[in-house]
Amino acid sequence: MPERNRKFFLDRLRQQPKVSVLIIGGGINGAGLFRDLSLQGVDCLLIDKTDFAAGASSAPSRLIHGGVKYLETGEFRLVAESTLERNLLLKNAPHYVRPLETVLPIHSWFGGTIASARRFFGMKAKLADRGAVISKIGLAMYDFLGRHDRTMPRHRFALRKRSLQRLPLLDPTIKATATYYDAKVTQAERLNFELVADGLAACEHSAAANYVSVDRVENGVVWLRDLVTQERLATAPAVVVNAGGAWIDSVNGALGIERKYIGGTKGSHLIVDHPELHAQLRGRMVYYGSKDGRISLIYPFMDKLLIGSTDIRVDDPDGVRCDDDEVAYMLDVLREVFPGVDLKQSDIAFRYSGVRPLPYSDAANPGDVSRDHAVRVDHLPGTQVPVLSLVGGKWTTFRGFAESVADDTLRRLGRARKIGTRHEPIGGGRDYPRDADKRAAWIGALAQRHAIAAARAETLFTRYGTAAVAVAAYCAHARDTCADHSLPGESGYTAHEIRYLCEHDMVTHLADLIFRRTTIAISGHLTHALLLEVSAIAAQALGWDSARALQEIDATRETARERHGIALSSIELARQPGA
Repeated sequence: MPERNRKFFLDRLRQQPKVSVLIIGGGINGAGLFRDLSLQGVDCLLIDKTDFAAGASSAPSRLIHGGVKYLETGEFRLVAESTLERNLLLKNAPHYVRPLETVLPIHSWFGGTIASARRFFGMKAKLADRGAVISKIGLAMYDFLGRHDRTMPRHRFALRKRSLQRLPLLDPTIKATATYYDAKVTQAERLNFELVADGLAACEHSAAANYVSVDRVENGVVWLRDLVTQERLATAPAVVVNAGGAWIDSVNGALGIERKYIGGTKGSHLIVDHPELHAQLRGRMVYYGSKDGRISLIYPFMDKLLIGSTDIRVDDPDGVRCDDDEVAYMLDVLREVFPGVDLKQSDIAFRYSGVRPLPYSDAANPGDVSRDHAVRVDHLPGTQVPVLSLVGGKWTTFRGFAESVADDTLRRLGRARKIGTRHEPIGGGRDYPRDADKRAAWIGALAQRHAIAAARAETLFTRYGTAAVAVAAYCAHARDTCADHSLPGESGYTAHEIRYLCEHDMVTHLADLIFRRTTIAISGHLTHALLLEVSAIAAQALGWDSARALQEIDATRETARERHGIALSSIELARQPGA
């Protein structure tokens, strides 16, 4: 959709400053709301001071889950909503949201009974042991609350002998395991972007741009700054939605509203390489409690393993990093569950960290702060223009949250809902073939139509769902001019594919490509040679001169070093003589 890029956004503002809704923040809450309102025909402007999904939305555990642990604090409504939204996402975004078989190791029969009861009734208690009885009750409730639009089996139990046959590396002192089903999102950043793209396609008067921030407010007029060109533009919205996530309070400050809504916590994760454990898990997640009462997880992610997570209070969302002490903590906790697994620093392919936009709370334990969502209402200074701050929430419930905020916004605008989103497919989930035979036929037809290998067609289908048709067609057309070629290393991307993303997916900086439009970095495949190749393609597609290209390379290296640590080591090693 090249015609709906940054230039379209800037031209839209210059020609018509008035807009029904200004949404500030292009993470999952903002993107979901942008799509919902645009589907209703409401003209919206969506901005983000960095890239879409560059904050917490690109740093989750990548689970689409009902939140079984929320049962411990009696948050039944949240669990019921979360399980429903999980089930809907499995249907609406099947290209990125997949079932995830989950195993709970159980170390006692009656452990945690008293502590669980205390937590259920709102009293303080550390729950370090979730025994078989408590787990059975909780999972039975979980199955019941998730009965609507059910897509996966109910839970089951296995005793020690059978459990260790299936997972020999598990702690041999376990009594049993419980297995239930949740879901995972394979490419969270792309799903976030598809929501933006769907919104743009749904309403010709809506526009979106990354790297645009709020400058100031004057008499109900919001002045924006294009952080690429430094141009200032005015907009006069009827409703403002603050979807700034961990930055909600600072966004409100720029709007002239002083509030304390956010008390974020940092969550860090690791992508590690351990072929033996990866093979043994066979696609399953192990969801385990540590001795300090925290919940952690590990599951296969691409050809590696994802481990998480920490839960640490932070005041500055811009400064979050996955620190070495967090790495040590996560590896130590993993050894409690898999004592025979030896993971070293050198096995870490990628690390990342984000700030959960939780509501401000004085709870001593960050894990006790509710993951529910809420809307706080203020007004632009001296006006009746409402400012809706979207506090809390999580990836799983973004659609339901967006629906409720959209309904509220529509009432404020005096408009009616035209279409529901409960069963509205997202991006490459449209017309998705539902069974293995139909998928194989679809992939075969794609390969034949565009004269590509079946394996290449399958790769594109895995990456983009049915939107692979557009990518394959572009690459086939580009082959008429020059031959396509695979990029250096094992990323599986080709030159024409990268050019397609540059031209169609609102890429502004090289880091957008490396960290969010592709899986190059998070899969552990980022190398110096690959970075140079991608930057050369982007420079040609986006019109960068050599100075700009070098600037983009340096900025991406810095992000790799500062935010993801181990990725820079890979780049630096690749730069050594003879590499």
